[in-house]
Amino acid sequence: MMNMARNGVVSNRRWKSESGIDLLDSQTEAHVLAVDDSLIDRKVIERLLKTTSCKVTAVDSGMRALQYLGLVEDQRSSVVDGLKVDLIITDYCMPGMTGYELLKKIKESSTFKETPVVIMSSENVLARIDR
Repeated sequence: MMNMARNGVVSNRRWKSESGIDLLDSQTEAHVLAVDDSLIDRKVIERLLKTTSCKVTAVDSGMRALQYLGLVEDQRSSVVDGLKVDLIITDYCMPGMTGYELLKKIKESSTFKETPVVIMSSENVLARIDR
C-alpha cells in the first residue's frame, strides 16, 4: 500500500512488488496519470492531487494515456525512457476505449504492470458499466 503524506511525499515501506522489489524510492514525489474524457473531471482530479503536492499528468482518453506511457508501438519516443508513474486514475466510461480496456493494456505491459490503476465512474446505471 502506498503511504502518501499530505505533502505528496511517498514512503515505500509497504510498497513492494510480489517479488519483493521496491517500487518507489524512499522519498519521492508521487506522479499520478489522470485519464478522463471530461475536462471538468480532469481539472477536479488535478486540483485535488496537487493539494497533496503530487505531480499530475492529465490526458483526455485511453489512447492518449497509452501514447504518454509509450505503449503504442508505432509512436514510441525516447521521452518514455525513465518515465515513472506511481498511480493511474481513469474514468470507466470514455469514448474509444473504456477504463477497463486501458487497465488490460497497462497490465500487459512489462513496464507498468505493477503500477496501481484506479477505475472510477460517475455512472449510476449498473447496466451501462460492463466489461
